[in-house]
Amino acid sequence: MDNVISGAGQSSAEYGIVVAQNVMMPMRDGLRLATDIYRPALDGEPVSGALPTILGRTSYDKSDPVAWIDHVANFFTPRGYAVVLQDIRGRHRSDGTGEYMHSSNPKEGEDGYDTVEWIASQPWSNGRVGTVGTSHGGIVQTAMALYRPPHLTAMWADMSPIKTYNYAREGGAMTLFMFGALLLHAHDAQELRDNPAGRRGIIETMENLREVILKMPFKPGHTPLAAVPNLEKMLFDYYCRGAYDDFWAQEAHDFMRILDRHADIPLTISSGWFDAILSECHNYYTAISKQNSALTRLLIGPWSHYTMRGQGGRGTSVTGDVDFGSDGKWGDRVYNSERLRWFDRWLKDIPTGVDDEPPVRIFVMGGGDGRRTSSGHLNHGGRWRSEGEWPLSRARSTAYYLRSGGGLSTEPPGGESAPASFAFDPDHPVPTVSGNVAGYYELMPMGDLDPSYVPPRARMRNIVQIGAVHQKEEPGVVGTRPPYPLLSERPDVLVFQTSPLEQAIEVTGPVSVRLWVSSTAVDTDFTAKLLDVHPPSEEYPVGYHMNLTDSIIRARYRESREREVLMDPGCVYEVRIELFPTSNLFEVGHRIRVDVSSSNFPRFDVNPNTGEPMGRHTHTAVAHNSIHLDRDHPSHVVLPVVP
Repeated sequence: MDNVISGAGQSSAEYGIVVAQNVMMPMRDGLRLATDIYRPALDGEPVSGALPTILGRTSYDKSDPVAWIDHVANFFTPRGYAVVLQDIRGRHRSDGTGEYMHSSNPKEGEDGYDTVEWIASQPWSNGRVGTVGTSHGGIVQTAMALYRPPHLTAMWADMSPIKTYNYAREGGAMTLFMFGALLLHAHDAQELRDNPAGRRGIIETMENLREVILKMPFKPGHTPLAAVPNLEKMLFDYYCRGAYDDFWAQEAHDFMRILDRHADIPLTISSGWFDAILSECHNYYTAISKQNSALTRLLIGPWSHYTMRGQGGRGTSVTGDVDFGSDGKWGDRVYNSERLRWFDRWLKDIPTGVDDEPPVRIFVMGGGDGRRTSSGHLNHGGRWRSEGEWPLSRARSTAYYLRSGGGLSTEPPGGESAPASFAFDPDHPVPTVSGNVAGYYELMPMGDLDPSYVPPRARMRNIVQIGAVHQKEEPGVVGTRPPYPLLSERPDVLVFQTSPLEQAIEVTGPVSVRLWVSSTAVDTDFTAKLLDVHPPSEEYPVGYHMNLTDSIIRARYRESREREVLMDPGCVYEVRIELFPTSNLFEVGHRIRVDVSSSNFPRFDVNPNTGEPMGRHTHTAVAHNSIHLDRDHPSHVVLPVVP
């Protein structure tokens, strides 16, 4: 089976563990970072000799029992690695205040450099350091690699973005999961150690997140983040800075501008088809694999952001409400085994074969029987496949045209055709029924418990489903209302779909949508979503409308992300929506579908349609939006079809 490799030549677990906790490692500016050092041991004593090191630097607490202790320290140390886990500056037990997460902290790369070189100077180190980490733990790896510490030897970056603007303001709209991420970092911020009221305000917001986001727009000084000024400033930078400006261009936010400084070392980049950072991982791989001579690998599975954080489980084949089959069950064992093969090769010179394999491994979704499994999930299936490149050069960019009446066809429109129109009411936006979302959760009520004793991530519940889900409103989903229709039944969702397919079609790679639009508003949004529609069955009488990928464009940024250009009401404009990459086999009898609308909340903030400054609107207005479908305005989706 292609998803499990033999692991020949891997290190075996032979040692016990000794740990030195909260070693205060000095940085070049005198600030000290709290660091735990795990060393292999025999009979309770550290083994002699120089060892390779696995380094993890985190803003989420180096003592996390799952993410860091179980999957890093307790796995690698018995196999002959020293493991170093560190709280970054301004977090948990490290020195510094207010310089962390998405703040403009130019010292992050320097801190990583100093940490790697400190490790290499220790008598227990053989001078080779490999790094691991997910999400923000991936960001700090890349920041470090841009400073090229001489002893940084190999990296494995899970779900790591390289340009904050691209995922904080997707298509110019704000991705609201960033609000949840800031709250997560605020609840245990050092600024609140002596401010129990401020901390309680953060916790209460996290417990009632859905009510809070329904009261937007945010106002400075009136959010719970006001108790942590640095993070409230971050919120309003994200919320109000719609255009790419000097703020977004800072080194701490835009690694892409300076990626030529990246260390030329072996690097694995991993993500999932339902990861909120997937597009950024695609950008990271395509850029660095062309630039560097060292081996760069890409791994994309049927996962969400939580799967690879250990919060929803690498050990399950289910993402959202869909089962991707036995091949989709990557599992912690296989994940750790793959990382071990990687680092054994580059840190121990063990011939594990990783450098003889194709550099790209993707999971092609689809191929299941479409029945409901015994656990109640749609059996969509899928399989792993190795590739020599990404994107696939053999994929053919194929235009599917949006047709009057709701059709989707490779035949372009031949003449005049009336536009498809709808009314977009910002006070009743299309709800986010799953998708590429991360960090959008609320805490279960904490009651009288001191939150310092309850790991918040152990008590999270998502307010937005994540992964592949039947596109139907349901009770409990933010923004939904009775009678809870299919999204395709909403009057503000335009549906375009093929006839049932007579032969299977594989779509693998980046997806883009090109629309010709007009509006009664000077500014509005346009969204696009690609779906695989399973045919009706006894278990799914209306079929199963499975989301694959989606995105958005804020019309004022249609010409450039650097400047705003409002629309003239009634004029026709071309807009492009860059959806995330995907890989899916549309089976015989299925339909390829594209949904077009103007909102997807709370995945994105809602456009008030007024043209007022970003994040500072005073009212909302209904926009009457049109998608033009005639010969001169051939709106279409471009799919990478694999022959």
